[in-house]
Amino acid sequence: MSILKVENITKKLWNKLVLDDVSFEVIQWEIYWFLWPNGAWKTTTMKTIMWLIKQDSWNIEVLWEKWLNIKAKEKIGFMPENTYLYKYLKWREFLKFNWGFYWLKWKDLEERIEYVLDKVWLKDAWDKYLYEYSKWMLQRIWLAQSIINKPELLFLDEPMSWLDPIWRKQVKDLLVELNKMWTTIFFNTHILADVESICHKFSIIHNWKMIVTSKEVSSLDMPLEDFFIKKVSSK
Repeated sequence: MSILKVENITKKLWNKLVLDDVSFEVIQWEIYWFLWPNGAWKTTTMKTIMWLIKQDSWNIEVLWEKWLNIKAKEKIGFMPENTYLYKYLKWREFLKFNWGFYWLKWKDLEERIEYVLDKVWLKDAWDKYLYEYSKWMLQRIWLAQSIINKPELLFLDEPMSWLDPIWRKQVKDLLVELNKMWTTIFFNTHILADVESICHKFSIIHNWKMIVTSKEVSSLDMPLEDFFIKKVSSK
């Protein structure tokens, strides 16, 4: 059953075509990766799906809704590539702020905050103002806020950028754990080893178009890196 269906997204920016008839679908409970060479507008694709950027033409179903309405938004988590955080809030204050966007019971808040901080390895960290922390620490607090509402569909834009190999492995383990708890995960990344190790399917976008759509990793007869280079080089 498709939890995300995208058909015929077209988008122009500054009179330039940046997305051309992009279509794909994500099946419920998959870990789905979106791959691209540099300059392929992968973040723009994600933002159009989430209605953060208006499409020129589109047909999108999210969580079986024809429109990204309040009902669907309540069940979505999102971690952007760049961390736009309120620098004078602390860890827990920031998570409490995000909790307020969902129809969730306030009596469950403290328990949930402790849970997500533990999952991103910040439970015992000093609760300082956000501006006092490094980029890789802020990546983890963004990941925590993206799962604060127990999302059914989780959007992650470069979740492992700025992380060293140890932290990347821990993030991958967390995503596998979330997936086993019935969370569907949609990624952007260009780290092919991460795709190969945990995802079920992937698509490749290049020159504003889909060149590979919903390919199963297990179906590859060559390393993903070789497959990716072959496909991109041929277009």
